[in-house]
Amino acid sequence: MRLLAFAIGSLIASFSPAPAIARDGAPLVLAAASLQESMTAAADAWAAKGHVRPVISFAASSALARQVQAGGRADLFASADEEWMNVLERDGLLAARTRSAFLGNRLVVIAPAGRGGHVTARTLGATLSAGPLAMADTDSVPAGKYGKAALERLGAWAMVAPHVVRAENVRAALALVERGAAPYGIVYATDAKASPRVRVAGLFPAASHPPITYPLARLKSSTSAEAEGFRRYLLSPEGKAIFRRFGFSTR
Repeated sequence: MRLLAFAIGSLIASFSPAPAIARDGAPLVLAAASLQESMTAAADAWAAKGHVRPVISFAASSALARQVQAGGRADLFASADEEWMNVLERDGLLAARTRSAFLGNRLVVIAPAGRGGHVTARTLGATLSAGPLAMADTDSVPAGKYGKAALERLGAWAMVAPHVVRAENVRAALALVERGAAPYGIVYATDAKASPRVRVAGLFPAASHPPITYPLARLKSSTSAEAEGFRRYLLSPEGKAIFRRFGFSTR
């Protein structure tokens, strides 16, 4: 068990992203970890139009919001839930009239690609309590909070809670399942789609947790002349089409 705990801790630590630094007037975008492939593709598409390519820092929405609260400079924030955006709005850290509903997602149970079986609402508690369950932190990270809410609503949280391995963000939870450190994990549907090393073992009913929504806003600390243009591009039909390609719903 001690070896397993060490392995899990090493996997989580190895996933911790280094802070991004914007250069040459590039917008600095703070984006939820689940947006890695899609936001990167959007930044590439924006740069292909002749704009300076945005620099993107991916992490848990909670960590990014706290970074802004602590005075960290950035231009745009894309959160995986409304609550962390509400925190920044309450603190007066958003540029006026730039907050917009952006994307939607679904919550799933994943297993390693070679592992069979399907998880249903009836078998959820017994199945997920059989071994370590990888989840983003259930107290602060959106994916973890959505997952805990769903497990509570379906009557499985009390059974599952002692077996939860809390990762710092949803991609760290995904990595635990990819590498065999946990037989199951709870992540977004888009995370599962991004990895050939896992499969969807179960889909949570949408009504079992608060709606998964991603708001987008420009920050009051923004200094890049390109930031507002990129924000508008992300919300445009062309920009939203990029995110739909990666499995997100759009608002």
